[in-house]
Amino acid sequence: KVNGIAAKRLQVIVTEHGHHRSLSEILALLDRGDLSVSVRTRASGVFRRLAEAEAKIHSSTAERVHVHEVGANDALIDVVGTVWSLERLDIGSVYCAPLVLGSGVGVSAHGPIHYPAPAVMEILRGKPVRLVADLGETTTPTGAAILAEVAEFRDTLAFTPERTGYGAGAKTLPDRPNVLRATIGTG
Repeated sequence: KVNGIAAKRLQVIVTEHGHHRSLSEILALLDRGDLSVSVRTRASGVFRRLAEAEAKIHSSTAERVHVHEVGANDALIDVVGTVWSLERLDIGSVYCAPLVLGSGVGVSAHGPIHYPAPAVMEILRGKPVRLVADLGETTTPTGAAILAEVAEFRDTLAFTPERTGYGAGAKTLPDRPNVLRATIGTG
């Protein structure tokens, strides 16, 4: 339970840490995986978005950048798990309200970094967002890329909720529950 809300937490235990991969290495891993064409295509699209954002931030190309934290095993599991789940649940369309982007300073592979991370801002260019002071990192580059690839962003959402699920984040936050809510509905 997170602040009284029953939520699921999937903990991925990675035995190999610190491995940074290029986009071509990530795409090769996806091609070797036992994945449907649609899962492989969507997951590849997510990683292309991440690599293109990193390339722009670092004045490089998508093929030359190493995707640092997002090229690690846990990011592969996050991305593939999400697009696989959408297929498995037969979700036809995904809609996303404006993302709340916090602020603050964190640590990246390159040292201190301001939130929202530059890659998040690049990935979400043209999407509706809300900037809120002093929340820290509320949207990661991986999360932003997944949503940018699979969701249609809307300023307002009107639908009839049918089922709602909650995913629990690992951090304990002092001023709000650390949960991600997803709702299946019709509209």
